[in-house]
Amino acid sequence: MWTNGDKTVPFVQMPSALQQRLYALAEDQGGYFTTSQVRGAGIDHHAILKMRRRGVVERISRGVYRLVQFPPVPHGQELEATLWPAGGRYGVRGILSHESALRLWELSDASPPRLHITVPRRYRVRRAVPRYLRIHYTDLARADATNYEGVPITTPRRTVIDCAEAGLAPRLLRQAIADGRRAGRLTRREADALLSALRRRRLASAGAKA
Repeated sequence: MWTNGDKTVPFVQMPSALQQRLYALAEDQGGYFTTSQVRGAGIDHHAILKMRRRGVVERISRGVYRLVQFPPVPHGQELEATLWPAGGRYGVRGILSHESALRLWELSDASPPRLHITVPRRYRVRRAVPRYLRIHYTDLARADATNYEGVPITTPRRTVIDCAEAGLAPRLLRQAIADGRRAGRLTRREADALLSALRRRRLASAGAKA
């Protein structure tokens, strides 16, 4: 067992200094870490390969690993999804967005078949995207992203806007706005503005069809 502050975490034996550095990388990411983070921390990638052979870490996807004995965390799949873009050579952390963010915020009954993340427009995918993942390309403003239970995620307001632009059913959008206002995730001003924008969009669509 190894104690880090008030946390006690079981580990397979490995060098103490390396153990602490690796834990520091993964602590706020549900036990997950990426090869780009390993390089940034000055850790020899070959050491990670040795740990994998010894069962200390497991490979989740290309460039993404997890400490095997790290305690399970909520939203582990969402954490993994946001880390997937960072597993490449030019690592960029993804932001949970669209219907996946709507679901994590508990703002609607939407249940997307894939996890949605947003990455900067400059990011280029140079490897096969997992089937469970849907990538959107947008340069988010700093105010449009936050952190929810350890997961990088678009704010409720931005999430509703993204879902509207992606064509989510108006019924689900209205539900999301109402639930967001009720739960205090949206201010009254934000909720009113979103509802007004939704009505204008519907009127514009009707006019275009006439």
